[in-house]
Amino acid sequence: MGEKTTVAKKEEKELYGVLAHFDTPEALLKAVRKVRENGYTRFDTHTPFPIHGLDPAMGMSRSKLPYLVFCGGLGGVATALLLQWWTGAVDYPLFIGGKPFFAIEFATPVTFELMVLFSAFTTVFGMLILNGLPCLYHPLFTVKSFERASDDSFCISIEAKDDRFDKKRTVEFLQSLGSSGIELVED
Repeated sequence: MGEKTTVAKKEEKELYGVLAHFDTPEALLKAVRKVRENGYTRFDTHTPFPIHGLDPAMGMSRSKLPYLVFCGGLGGVATALLLQWWTGAVDYPLFIGGKPFFAIEFATPVTFELMVLFSAFTTVFGMLILNGLPCLYHPLFTVKSFERASDDSFCISIEAKDDRFDKKRTVEFLQSLGSSGIELVED
């Protein structure tokens, strides 16, 4: 009988994109404007501290979080009022000294507290969801020099999924912007 032979295939890694390092926040800001002007849409910046003007340069719109928090607060108000009305007027009405079964004056403290509670939960969970957190793995985490992005390096990463992405042209473009180092990132 013939033996089966198995050949171990070397696993090819997919290209995630390109990571470019810049020495100063000003150089990064200038590069971000050029990246956006050239039509790239799937890119991100990584900096050790906030840089004034970076969000508009990237073309980022305002967050949707305030709208979600407002809706969460309204949900808290509606829940509190409905709960107090239902228990006081429908489920267990008590006639005490001519007081109404439900009065908004007495419901105000609970209504306020549930509005704050629901808003707080909406803020925390909405922020996590909108930011894609928790992110337990990202291809950039495998790049050793990416650790410097939280210390003293300013980086732009452009994803290979971007319509304008071409490995050779994108690397040359980032070099022309004054990048101090460029790395290909594999997924």
